[in-house]
Amino acid sequence: PAPAMKLVEVVRTVLTADDVHATVRTVCSKIRKHPVDCGDRAGFIVNALLFPYLNNAIKMVEEHYASLDDIDAAMKLGGGYPMGPFELLDVVGLDVSLAIEKVLHREFRDPGLAPAPLLEHLVAAGCLGR
Repeated sequence: PAPAMKLVEVVRTVLTADDVHATVRTVCSKIRKHPVDCGDRAGFIVNALLFPYLNNAIKMVEEHYASLDDIDAAMKLGGGYPMGPFELLDVVGLDVSLAIEKVLHREFRDPGLAPAPLLEHLVAAGCLGR
């Protein structure tokens, strides 16, 4: 959730005035948030990188490549992540994850970004995470 995050993605376009950009970064610092600049595209930085990762974890389970627990353990112990992808999906919500996956897929038209069918089935069945 945004209030808990230390990061703020500051979206800057060709129409963003320099003084507005500077003010936003100053406000971020005053409220103890870390601003990072990014362009205006689907997912900005975090979601554009995070949700394909989460979707690929679901595809691994769907293809019987590895179990949820093993994937979570591998990413925490081997990847250094504080939470495994399925722990994070529980927190974010499968419905929210599906919505973001659909936006990324629509924006970039990359077949690899299509939501995992298992994710769609789980959301349709009302399994949304915690």
